[in-house]
Amino acid sequence: MRTFEYSVGGVTMKIPTGCMFTHIIRGGGRKITYQNAGVDCAFVGALSSGFCNWRIDFTYADTNNRTYRISRGRTHSECKIDPMRNNSPRYLPRYGKACAHLHVNGVRRVSQCHHITK
Repeated sequence: MRTFEYSVGGVTMKIPTGCMFTHIIRGGGRKITYQNAGVDCAFVGALSSGFCNWRIDFTYADTNNRTYRISRGRTHSECKIDPMRNNSPRYLPRYGKACAHLHVNGVRRVSQCHHITK
C-alpha cells in the first residue's frame, strides 16, 4: 500500500508506508468457507492515527471480468489502524475472481483479488 493523505474535518491524515492490505480466502472449487480482509501495519505504520471513514467491500466477477455480486461493507466513522472485515461463507455460481477493496473517506485505495479456477 502506497503512502497517501486524505482530509477529515479539515485535518490531514497521512497513511505511512509499512501498511499491507491482506485478503484471505479458504475453501475449494467455488465454495468459500472463510473470507477475511484487513490492514496490517508494521510498527512505523502503527504510530499513525489510522484509517477514518473506512469500509471494506467484497466483489465477485466471472471469467469475463463482469462483476455479478457486491457485498458492500458498512462505513465506519471511527479511526482505526487495523480495519478488518469477515464475509460469510458462500458458494459461487461461476468461476472467476473474488476481490476485497478498501475504501477510505469514500475513495477506493487498494484492492486484492484471488482467481478462482477449475
